[in-house]
Amino acid sequence: MRILVVTVVHHPEDARILHREITALRERGHEIVYAAPFTARSVAPRPYVEGVDLPRAGGRSRRAALRAARVLLAERGPEVDLVLLHDPELLLALPGTLRRWQRTGRSPVTVWDVHEDTAAALAMKGWVPGPLRPPLRLAVRAAERLAERRLRLLLAEDAYQARFRRSHPVVPNLAVVPSAVPAPPGDDRVVYLGHLSRARGALDLIETARLLGPSVRTEAIGAADPDVRDALAEADRDGVLRWHGFLPNDRALTLLSGATAGLSLLHDQPNYRHSRPTKVVEYMAHGVPVVTTPTPLAAELVRGHGCGLVVPYEDPAAAAAAIRRLSGDAELRLRAARRGRDAALTYLNWPARAGEFAEWLEKWVAESAGSRGGRLTLPAVPESPASRTR
Repeated sequence: MRILVVTVVHHPEDARILHREITALRERGHEIVYAAPFTARSVAPRPYVEGVDLPRAGGRSRRAALRAARVLLAERGPEVDLVLLHDPELLLALPGTLRRWQRTGRSPVTVWDVHEDTAAALAMKGWVPGPLRPPLRLAVRAAERLAERRLRLLLAEDAYQARFRRSHPVVPNLAVVPSAVPAPPGDDRVVYLGHLSRARGALDLIETARLLGPSVRTEAIGAADPDVRDALAEADRDGVLRWHGFLPNDRALTLLSGATAGLSLLHDQPNYRHSRPTKVVEYMAHGVPVVTTPTPLAAELVRGHGCGLVVPYEDPAAAAAAIRRLSGDAELRLRAARRGRDAALTYLNWPARAGEFAEWLEKWVAESAGSRGGRLTLPAVPESPASRTR
């Protein structure tokens, strides 16, 4: 198949889009056209995709990105078998585009990958005026219902099913568990991996690092919202923590090995109550004990598998105390690391689910070709150990 993957919001090196889904499709022999804000994010397309540069949609500056996406979809959509959309904003580009495709007689299968609870996420956006949030939430729900009628949907969490009338496949945010046994967790370094914002605990992270002092170093890996960048840069300058900024997922993961703990300090927000933080799964996969706030799915993982400690929301002192406990107890660290990695291998390993994701897209394209009286020829896929055991 030839597949057009589109985002104007996510970083082109997004772990779910590039390192999991696109990789899974390429491994099955499919050709990828990847449209994303490469220039705006100062990265180049990977050599194994056909890159198309789009403007970035951020804050209130979204019109240029949506116009460019609409033009792209109109021009390139008829050339591909499937369009995979990763932003709810892109739904706004579809009404006229779908009609244009129908006129050409070449309508690709269109799939929306639902990454989050969009309506709940709007309540956390500082650029959305308070009075506009309730009507925007209603508009989002209406757009979701329309999308369900016109598109195929993939969901990142089982809990997202409640927002829709029909059942849709779930493609969870899992991790690739390294085949090599990771270094054992040490006693003098903690890491945070992921986007940094107030609601994700960026300021709590700084204060936790300050409380830990020089005996335990804190490293933060990820891009940051504008309202916390100055605080992070200042903390980095003052030696409170080391802020690496954004790193591609494959590079960022190399910094996890040997850490005392991986931190997830999400606040109690509706958008986080039904989501499993990918960073927690990645810490587990790399043999790093987890220190997390009690968002339900993160706490369930950590308590259920005994792979770390749960601390209260917005409580840097409790987070620092948990880290000191792990730092001072080698047996606890090693046990948590081992249990986390074992659980990741058994339940949370992306390669075991990657084929299932690709098979859904192949099935939908084959059904569409059959309904038009055509026939889709899929590339031969080498049988993998994961597929043999599924």
